[in-house]
Amino acid sequence: MEKKIRVALVEDHLEIREGLSYIINSTPGFFCEVFENAEVAAEGILQDDYDIVLMDINLPGMNGIECTRIIKEKNPNLPIMMCTAYEDDENIFKALAAGAKGYILKRAAGDNLIEAIKDLHNGGSPMSSAIARRVVDSFQRPLITGGVFNLTARENEILDLLSQGFRNKEIADRLFVSVNTIRTHIYNIYEKLHVQNRVEALNKTGRKHYAFFL
Repeated sequence: MEKKIRVALVEDHLEIREGLSYIINSTPGFFCEVFENAEVAAEGILQDDYDIVLMDINLPGMNGIECTRIIKEKNPNLPIMMCTAYEDDENIFKALAAGAKGYILKRAAGDNLIEAIKDLHNGGSPMSSAIARRVVDSFQRPLITGGVFNLTARENEILDLLSQGFRNKEIADRLFVSVNTIRTHIYNIYEKLHVQNRVEALNKTGRKHYAFFL
């Protein structure tokens, strides 16, 4: 009998957990076991023999990125793929730095989940197209990200959203943070770039921008 690919799914949302585990368990050659939080997962996954881990980021208590780091420290050969709603630069690169080998979005996971798991199991690094695009873009902004301006990944992400015409409140909603947090990031951006407003910031970093009121 062919050995099944054993998948550990770490997901706190009941409906998503049931949906993803159903897809996996109903596919011949696959077995899925679920964990509702990172603390239980970090211990349980290391005590069993799994082939793949699917990891959410936004979990109660310890987040999925920290859980990934802990698991990879103890078992560096275990492939972990993030399966999350977050598609911002900061979470993407923190997850990859923690040891994740793949990164797929929940909204696109259903149809492509099994293929992504197979790819990861065969040594690939599956990513949703939107995530792959962000990774590529990050390497094409050498003077902005970590360059002469020393902007963080989050600051670059906010500048990208500003260039698309989003207001502070809209950016805060998209990034799941407060408006005050966005204002603080924008203030830090102005300080680093030595500019007075967002138009100057966008011009200085070479970003095109839509017209908007300051």
